[in-house]
Amino acid sequence: MAAQCEAVHPGYGFLSENPELAHACAEAGLIFIGPDADLLRLFGDKAAAKRHARLVGVPVLAEGDDVSGPVIVKAVAGGGGRGIRVVHDRLTLNAQLAAAGAEALAAFGSEEVLVERYVASARHIEVQLAGDAQGRVVTLGTRDCTLQRRHQKLIEIAPAQALDPGLSERIQDAAIRLLNGTGYVGLATAEFLVDRDFPSDHPDAFAFLEVNPRLQVEHTVTEEVTGLDLVALQLRLARGEPLPDAVPEPRGVAVQLRINAETIGNDGVPRASGGTISRLCAPGGPGIRIDGAAQSGFAANPRFDALIAKLIVHAADWEGALARARRAVAEYNIEGLATNLPLLAELLARPEVAELEIDTGWFDRNVASLVPSPALTHASADAESIVAPLSGVVVGIDVVVGDRVRAGMEVGTIEALKMQHAIVAPRSGVVRAIAARLGGVIEEGAVILSLDPADEEEVAVTLVENLDLDKIRTDLAEVHARHALGLDENRPEAMERRRRTNQRSARENLDDLFDPDSFIEYGALTIAAQRRRRSLDDLMRNTPADGMIGGVGTVNAGDHGEDAAKCLGLAYDYTVLAGTQGYNNHRKTDRLLGIAADLKLPIVFYTEGGGGRPGDVDSVGATGLDVPTFRSFAALSGTAPRIGITSGYAFAGNAVLFGSCDITIATRDAHIGVGGPAMIEGGGLGVYSPKQVGPVEVHWQSGAVDVLAEDEADATDLARRLLSFFQGRVSGGDAADQRLLRHIVPENRLRVFDMRKVIDGLFDKGSFVELRGGYAKGMITGLARLNGRAIGMIANDCRYLSGAVDAEGSDKAARFFQLCDAFGIPIVSLCDTPGFMVGPEAEKTAPIRRGARMFIVGSALSVPVFTVVIRKAYGLGAQAMAGGSLHAGPFTVAWPTGEFGGMGLEGAVRLGYRKELEAITDAKEREARYQQLVANSYERGKAVSVAQFLEIDAVIDPADTRKWLLRGLASTPARRSGRYIDTW
Repeated sequence: MAAQCEAVHPGYGFLSENPELAHACAEAGLIFIGPDADLLRLFGDKAAAKRHARLVGVPVLAEGDDVSGPVIVKAVAGGGGRGIRVVHDRLTLNAQLAAAGAEALAAFGSEEVLVERYVASARHIEVQLAGDAQGRVVTLGTRDCTLQRRHQKLIEIAPAQALDPGLSERIQDAAIRLLNGTGYVGLATAEFLVDRDFPSDHPDAFAFLEVNPRLQVEHTVTEEVTGLDLVALQLRLARGEPLPDAVPEPRGVAVQLRINAETIGNDGVPRASGGTISRLCAPGGPGIRIDGAAQSGFAANPRFDALIAKLIVHAADWEGALARARRAVAEYNIEGLATNLPLLAELLARPEVAELEIDTGWFDRNVASLVPSPALTHASADAESIVAPLSGVVVGIDVVVGDRVRAGMEVGTIEALKMQHAIVAPRSGVVRAIAARLGGVIEEGAVILSLDPADEEEVAVTLVENLDLDKIRTDLAEVHARHALGLDENRPEAMERRRRTNQRSARENLDDLFDPDSFIEYGALTIAAQRRRRSLDDLMRNTPADGMIGGVGTVNAGDHGEDAAKCLGLAYDYTVLAGTQGYNNHRKTDRLLGIAADLKLPIVFYTEGGGGRPGDVDSVGATGLDVPTFRSFAALSGTAPRIGITSGYAFAGNAVLFGSCDITIATRDAHIGVGGPAMIEGGGLGVYSPKQVGPVEVHWQSGAVDVLAEDEADATDLARRLLSFFQGRVSGGDAADQRLLRHIVPENRLRVFDMRKVIDGLFDKGSFVELRGGYAKGMITGLARLNGRAIGMIANDCRYLSGAVDAEGSDKAARFFQLCDAFGIPIVSLCDTPGFMVGPEAEKTAPIRRGARMFIVGSALSVPVFTVVIRKAYGLGAQAMAGGSLHAGPFTVAWPTGEFGGMGLEGAVRLGYRKELEAITDAKEREARYQQLVANSYERGKAVSVAQFLEIDAVIDPADTRKWLLRGLASTPARRSGRYIDTW
């Protein structure tokens, strides 16, 4: 205002898209030549602009999991080709995301990126737009900016040539929809990709890229074909004047060539060219226009973009414009400063360019044949000098005269095009003189410093002697400090809250789980995606690791060896935003699950937490329903064992991940629910406290919890023990005196006994871990060891329903079959069942389907089933216990107490001899006859009798059971199926 200005024109640099500048101008009463700040924010954010495009019905490129092939990573802010990476190999995606984010942060101040489908055969088409204060939006025609190098435009054409008229109209209509109704005033360019692999009338023939809410570098070609002065039009529109009633039709064809001060290496990568123009002779005449300020005496600054002039030609048609461009480039002479004029001449001479048979990746694919040869070189300096590897500004000299340097040592830094390049000593020596000036411009090949020769070994010894091995550099100190913020000892208030609930921290649990010094943490410096509403310091202190601690280490390496013991550990940190699942939290989980899939690692997952987190305002998206975490974790079923541990509260997404695990462990204080109190209340289902939702007793009885632990320490110990079963054999274990097995089953065949005494006596001492012990108690399932080898075990408990297999028991056994089969664990079945549970009440539990599961799963097993009939083996229940048939496994043996039949002996006698028994009127005589018939049936069905018909393979001494099983295991391979495992 002091300069009596009315308006500010920001040019076409990055300030032209800066909403803060537009807002400041408005606050100061100045007219900003461009749209208002809100529209700059909208279109300056590629993700937000893309959402807007979807809303107005403009086609966009698919993102994230919707993309199956190559993807392109783009900076959300900025442009000019920076922050862009094409990813063909998904294994490198995370590295490319990090690299693109770092480049974007340096260039635009924001590291946010998005991932889209990469269009390999694409044309880059632009539409020049204008909007006035009266709400009218018009198109001023198209431009073709397909000829690009490393995503930066080299040659622009207006209007776009060889573009189907119908497709051109659709693109321009889409461009207008982007601005209609927004109140946009000024010039804008809408950019689109045209997929050359689709016909022009295909719905995916084009897709929106971005809106540049400013004047473009290439606006000149639109001016030439429309006859408009676009800058003057900008000024009139900013003043509130309306657009002209009629928009000029394009006349002829215009081409713009960007002339850059650069040298080009044989790799096609441009490098800034320093130097001063000693002579300049520019072309002229009809149809020639040059926009630039270069003249003799002009010195290029390699710290900035290399554009020094724009050469624009105009002719009646494409052929004429191309011929005129070739002549103008040939006549353009710049001396004293290397430029890309030879490269432009080469491009214009190529038949692919003349015929417009190119796409956006054409230059980069053909770079070897495009780069003029020979490339610009510099005379070598003397052998004792260190020279500049490229032109730039000297921003660092790290040595002084007299210092000793060694070959490969960094001695300084050059900055060019906003990137810093190390100056590396090619040989050892002592610094004799320093020729470069700090802050000065230096050309490629110029001498930086000179060396006196020195003995290599002497220099090495001196450097080591002068090196302080304990010195912590500033950058390393920052890393240490940031890591320290997340350590338990530096978060006393959070740890005190855990102690009040008698719980451990997530880090304490993982430290206890993994072998000492084996755990490598991933993503420790992650923070919550809430930078828009919280300070960085606050987030680093209060959201360390974004509430998800994860990494890889070994568990039980002392028993199984390091390779077999590798394991992925994940733990939600309840002290960070109640262990909720945030944006970066999910990204880290997905990264680690990808590693587990690639390396086939087992997983131990501590899932305590409150589910989805609504406060992550930095994330891009609306609902988060596209997050891949749950599908990725589910897809690992059968790949390697997954053990879930929960204490405290686990609701919503955390509970679903817990329930997706192959084995679930919960502590006695756990409360687990698919929905937490907030979700229940929001659904209109009532108001409940967290302790009223899903207490562990409910899940123990329902079978959702496999193992009940006292506390987190006990749960972690159980996880280690369970994991060991899947890691291989251990050294032979001790067993009880096997003769004790002879005395467990009572001689009275109707007396119940404790099957767990058989289990404890038969398997290695202390090795048995029962699964789902609170559910279907008539069916016992668990893991144990025989002489150090892992086995799965199912058994009937005659103390419940006399050992009958009910619907719940069948579910339990069938699912356990799947667990063992997926990971190659042989199964031992200890049979003592009167058959399937029957009766009207039983039929209400769908036994015809649930009971059939044992047969369906059993028939598909890849692991052997060794059946030992302890006492009763009746009907379909006995067949199901043996995997579908007494001949399904490598062997079925029985103890002498074994008895067999199509149904229970007593019931068979009552049914088969009903009329005979009813005819006996004397009760005592009837009972005597009944007992005689039962005894006869038992004689036919006892183990030794059945063995005579080869329905079983042997009747054995109970004391020899362990020997039979060990020999069977030694002679029968157990193959793992790798099939997924039902959660139920």
